[in-house]
Amino acid sequence: MTLPATLSRFYHLKFLDLQAWNGSRKLPRDISRLVNLQHFNSSEEFHSNIPEVGKMKCLQELKEFHVKKEGVGYEFRELGELAELKGELRICNLGTLASKGEASAAKLKNKKNLKGLKLVWGTKYQTIYDDVLDGLQPHPNLKVLGIINPGVAPCPRWLRGDISIKGLEHLHLEGVSWGTLPAFEQLPHLSSLTLKRIVGLSVFGPGFCGVTERSFMHLKTLEFENMPELLEWVGEPNSHLFSRLESIKFGCCPLLSEFPFFKCSHRFTNLCSLQIVNCPWLSHFPPMPHTTTLTDMCVRNASSVLRYNAKEFSIEGYNGVLAFRSMDKVEVMKIRDVSHVSFSDLQKLNSLRSIHFSRCDDMFSAEVDDSVVLHSVESLEIEELCITGELFSEVLKCFPAVSRLTIRECKGLELLTVDDGGLSGLRSLRMLQSFTLYNCGKLFSRWTKGEVGGGGHAIKPFPTSLRELDISLEASTLSMGLLSNLTSLTNLRLQRCEELTMDGFNPLVTVNLKKLTMYAIYYGQGRMSIAGDMLSEIARSNLMHAGSFQLEEYRVDSISAVLTAPICSHLAATLHTLGFSYDHRATTLTEEQEQALQLLTSLQRLEFEFCSNLESIPQWLRGLSSLKRLMISGCAKMQCLPPKEGLPDSLEELEVWSLRPELIDQARKMKESDPWFYVEIHYGALTRLDLI
Repeated sequence: MTLPATLSRFYHLKFLDLQAWNGSRKLPRDISRLVNLQHFNSSEEFHSNIPEVGKMKCLQELKEFHVKKEGVGYEFRELGELAELKGELRICNLGTLASKGEASAAKLKNKKNLKGLKLVWGTKYQTIYDDVLDGLQPHPNLKVLGIINPGVAPCPRWLRGDISIKGLEHLHLEGVSWGTLPAFEQLPHLSSLTLKRIVGLSVFGPGFCGVTERSFMHLKTLEFENMPELLEWVGEPNSHLFSRLESIKFGCCPLLSEFPFFKCSHRFTNLCSLQIVNCPWLSHFPPMPHTTTLTDMCVRNASSVLRYNAKEFSIEGYNGVLAFRSMDKVEVMKIRDVSHVSFSDLQKLNSLRSIHFSRCDDMFSAEVDDSVVLHSVESLEIEELCITGELFSEVLKCFPAVSRLTIRECKGLELLTVDDGGLSGLRSLRMLQSFTLYNCGKLFSRWTKGEVGGGGHAIKPFPTSLRELDISLEASTLSMGLLSNLTSLTNLRLQRCEELTMDGFNPLVTVNLKKLTMYAIYYGQGRMSIAGDMLSEIARSNLMHAGSFQLEEYRVDSISAVLTAPICSHLAATLHTLGFSYDHRATTLTEEQEQALQLLTSLQRLEFEFCSNLESIPQWLRGLSSLKRLMISGCAKMQCLPPKEGLPDSLEELEVWSLRPELIDQARKMKESDPWFYVEIHYGALTRLDLI
């Protein structure tokens, strides 16, 4: 997109936004003739091509003004002609100014409608002239002021002694080396103060750096950032300042060890936000959050994190006292590397819906109190815990309403077969609908093969309420008989379960499935996928009739098990996603398999992933009239893609991940031939970390 060659005919134009022109360098030379222009939004890259911006005397809004530097920008005196400016203005490259007179030429003191002013020096062009800042004095009506990186220039006269901008509400000082900060008591309306990289500032508060007891009468927001010399913020316990503060932020103040909140937190009654990041010596916190008013909190150092936003609370390695009475609205709790939180504490959180425990073994080492019951918790996740099956069963009794349970990386956990003659731990969760198990390894190791087989007396560890089951990287023997009572399952995912067997398989488990993922991941010629055995068993059970399958997504590690005419004909009505992954046996599709694939007329997504020996896929897919996405990923021996004419008109997206140049070239040519056809190309190695 380019601008018109001339703008003269737009004499009455009032708004011009050059940033919307996508970096066009072909700018008309007559922009300065737009004398009626009131709003002008530009950026530094355009400034060398726009002459005499000062002629736009009606201009009311100018977001940025870049002082001329190395041929780019405006002459600073041009700013003096813009008497009608209002709103907020950012002036950059001020390091090029050489004197107070040159700075005064902008006539900032006369711009009575300007409400905000940010004065910015570059890191390489800092002021070395003492009086430049004096020449940048703004009008007394100014409400917002920022001074950034002025170098060694001293505090200007209009900010010390008798301050001329007494109505200032927001002040941002950054990269200054003033011995004395402004007399803040002369800024009675100041509500926001930001101090960053203030050289030499070691103590802040009454009696230091221009601060008195009458300073900050209306201050609501205070921010200190990158203050390497700051040691202490001092203050009287009864100071009026504390009750008005709503937001405090400390960032990267490595020596700061004291601020009044530690000694009189009860005075900070309006504090809503507290952010303390990389201030390692600030550690003596009162019980947090100190009041229900505080709803946004982050205390983070190298070894600990405490985050809170009223509804979510997360803690890692933090040993400070917690005020659970102030967290009545917390719905999500995440606890990691913590030992001083108890289940009794969590019972105080009546709104709690979700808990995630990680690496906090000490919480589970003591005997669980039978009287502690968290009725509101619906989602429970435990991760990297050293917990026995006996204690695990006791813990589950505290969460009778859990509907979603996740267990990750709990290497020593073994499920009990029975518990005092009653139900096992999982079976006691009668409202459980979703169970996820990842990389534990021993969960089912206590059961013998006979116990996990079929029949009415076989062990069934899961409650019949279960709708979603996801088991990955489980090394103990996992028999399909363990799932035989789960006839209400809608989502089943069994991945990298190397001891998965068909013993006790109940075909009725598949009746209500919407999503099915089965990756056996065999590593040698002797390791076979059980997908074929499972489908054969379903066929023998006479479930292969019209309407018996509701499967919508099917991801499997065997092409030959699925692509048969009987299977595909029964999947055709509902299946919209079919993914083949980790089939290391298939080299190409047979004619019968290609014909079976064509039966899947409802298919919208077809994926081939990490089929290491697959050399080709069907070159004619036009029969798949609903197909929208085709993905080929990590198939190292794949030699060619289907030609564009072999793909259905419905196809919207082709994604190719490959190391083979010829495959990438074919995909690139297909992309260039049709700009409306989306082709995503990734050239390079690809791994699936969750499976390898």
